[in-house]
Amino acid sequence: MSGFRSVEAVFFDIGGPLYDDENFVRAVLSAIDDLRAERDLPPASRARFREIYDETRARQHGSLRGALAAEFLGDTGHRKLLHERTGPYWTHPEGTLHSDVLPCLRELHGRVRTGVLANQEATVLEPLRRDGVAPYVDVWAVSGIVGVEKPDPQLFAWALREAGAAAGNAVHVGNRLDTDVRPARALGLGTIWVLRGEAPPEPTQQQLAEPDAAVRDLSTLPDLLFRLPAPGAAAGTAASRPEGGPL
Repeated sequence: MSGFRSVEAVFFDIGGPLYDDENFVRAVLSAIDDLRAERDLPPASRARFREIYDETRARQHGSLRGALAAEFLGDTGHRKLLHERTGPYWTHPEGTLHSDVLPCLRELHGRVRTGVLANQEATVLEPLRRDGVAPYVDVWAVSGIVGVEKPDPQLFAWALREAGAAAGNAVHVGNRLDTDVRPARALGLGTIWVLRGEAPPEPTQQQLAEPDAAVRDLSTLPDLLFRLPAPGAAAGTAASRPEGGPL
């Protein structure tokens, strides 16, 4: 009996694994500045923004938008308003797709069913089509389309139904522990943590033990995907030493 997971479907988060997460940073900063201008306040401190962003990355839990709303809008309750105002600015310009994405998807094409599983606006389909990603996508589990956001298990369950795969035969690839790795693992999916974007630049050993594997980029993912431990095996088997570059 093989000790590896039998993988039939793989789902990718979009911001971080596929596109540069600075696209979101620019969008949320623009929204914050607009809301502050409406209150006759100056633009948000970029240095303080980075402090909050990096603190959230290091913790890997807690709402970034909530923390930003509390700091720059005076009330964490403005999180929803900030989310709404960020949407129109949240785009993925040409040149911000990571260079390892298309080679990875081409190598996986025909071997597994592939999907995107992300908290994104419905308009994200436009850059995915423009940049040549869409032909490799079988499942579109985008929160702006489905109507539910990670870490809600309903979004993961929806993606599994669309892919026709059981959780034990699926893997989720994301760059956050709180909205990607933990909810996917709780449902029985395999997990690969991509250490870029909203992932911490210096993850702890405790954090690295949570996913089945951690990678710096997607260059090694096609082979790694089929070497993940079978359901029931200890997590972190391939994670103690991230692939795709040294710590």
